[in-house]
Amino acid sequence: MERTAVNPWDWSIKLGYNQAETIGGTTRQVVCAGQTAMDEEGNPQHPGDMRAQISLALDNLEAVLKAAEMDLSNVIKLGVYATDVDEALKNFDLMGMRFGQHQVAPPMTLLGVTRLAIPGLLFEIEATAAA
Repeated sequence: MERTAVNPWDWSIKLGYNQAETIGGTTRQVVCAGQTAMDEEGNPQHPGDMRAQISLALDNLEAVLKAAEMDLSNVIKLGVYATDVDEALKNFDLMGMRFGQHQVAPPMTLLGVTRLAIPGLLFEIEATAAA
C-alpha cells in the first residue's frame, strides 16, 4: 500500500493526523465497527476512566485488525466519538503512542456525543483499513 499525506496546512499534523491521504496499491479494505472498552464477553470496563477506556478500545481495534491480518499501519481513516471531548484530548497521547510506532497519522474526525450505545462507555473508535 502506498500512502501520500495531503496537508495544505500543517496544524493537523501537530495534532497527530493528516487532512487527507491518497491511497494506492491496495487489494482489500476492512471496515471496522466502533470499538469501545468492552471485554471479551461484551461487558463495559473502566467506568468513569477515559484513559483506561481509550487504551482498551485501541486494544480491541488492534485485535479486530489482527483477525483481518492487518495492524494499525493499515488504518486509512478514523472516526472517534467521546462523551467528553476535552477529557479525550487530554489522553490522546495514547493515540500517538499506538499509531506513532507505525509511523502513520490517518485522517480522523473526533465528535463529541451525548452518550454511546452502552451506558458507561465514554470513548469509541471506528476505522477503515486497507492492504
